[in-house]
Amino acid sequence: MSKDPTLLFCVGATKAGTSWLYDHLSKHPQCHFRSIKELHYFSLKSAAQFDGALRGVDRKIAEMQARLGVVPDERKPIVAQRLADLIEWRAVLAHRAIDLPAYRAYLTANAGQARLVGDVTPAYGLMSQADLTRLSQVAADTRFVYLIRDPLARLWSHVRMIAARAAPDRFAQVAEAQMAAILDGDLSGEGKGIVVRGDYAAILEKLTRAVPVKSLLVLFQEELMTLPGIAKLSAHLGLTPVAADLGRWVHEGKSLALPEALRTRALLWLRPQYEYVATMFPALPQAWLKNMEKGFA
Repeated sequence: MSKDPTLLFCVGATKAGTSWLYDHLSKHPQCHFRSIKELHYFSLKSAAQFDGALRGVDRKIAEMQARLGVVPDERKPIVAQRLADLIEWRAVLAHRAIDLPAYRAYLTANAGQARLVGDVTPAYGLMSQADLTRLSQVAADTRFVYLIRDPLARLWSHVRMIAARAAPDRFAQVAEAQMAAILDGDLSGEGKGIVVRGDYAAILEKLTRAVPVKSLLVLFQEELMTLPGIAKLSAHLGLTPVAADLGRWVHEGKSLALPEALRTRALLWLRPQYEYVATMFPALPQAWLKNMEKGFA
C-alpha cells in the first residue's frame, strides 16, 4: 500500500516568493500541484462565503472556456488543464462547507507516486492560531513553509502591486500616496491588507505555537533562490533537490524607485519587524542588515 503524499501549506508571506515556490514545485518530478495556485479553502467560514467563491470559480470557468477556442494550439493543453482543474474544484466548493476528504481527494487526484501535493495560499497566514493548528492536522504528514522577505522590499512590492491593479495609468502617484498613507497610520481599505500580510511578528507568533517545530520551515526569500536554499527547502519537504530557475522572480511587478523620504520613514516604521525577526534568526541576509544599518543609525 503506497504512502499518502505529504501535504504542503505555503502560508505566505505575500510578495515574498510564493509564486516562485509554486512554480518550482509544480515542475518538480516528485510533486503534484493543481493549476490553481491559491485555493483559499480554509478561509471560507460560511455558506455565503462559499457561494461567493463559487461565483468566482464560475467566472473563471467561463473565461477558460472562451479562451480555449482562441488560444494557439500549443497553448490549448495548458488552458484545458486549467479548465478541468476549475471544474473539479467547483465540485469541492459545492459542498458549501469544509469537506476534508473531498479537499484531499482534489489535491491527490492523478498524483501517482508523487511525494508532495500542496496548497500555496498566503492568506492562510492571517488565520487564527486555533485555525492554523487545525490546518496542521489536515493530513497525516502536513508541512508548512512561511517565506519572509526584507520588510521594506516586501512592503514596497505589495504597494506597487496594488497600485498597478487599481490605477495603471497613474501607477507611480498612487503607489507613493498609498505608501505615505500607510506610514501615516491610515490602514483603511487595501492599506490594512498590505500591512497585516507583512506583520511577521504576529504571524510567526501564531505559527510557532500552532505548528510542530519539525513541520514548519521559515525561509528567507533572499535565500530561497540559491542552491543552499533549495537544499533546505527540499530536505524539509522530503524531496530530491533538482535544478531550479535561480535568476527569475515570478510576479515581481512594475519597478519603481521608492523616494528617499518615504524610504527613511518606512525603515523606522518597520523597525519592530526587523528586530523581531532578528531575535529568531540572528544570521540575517545582507539586504536586511543593510537596511537596518541605514535605518536605525
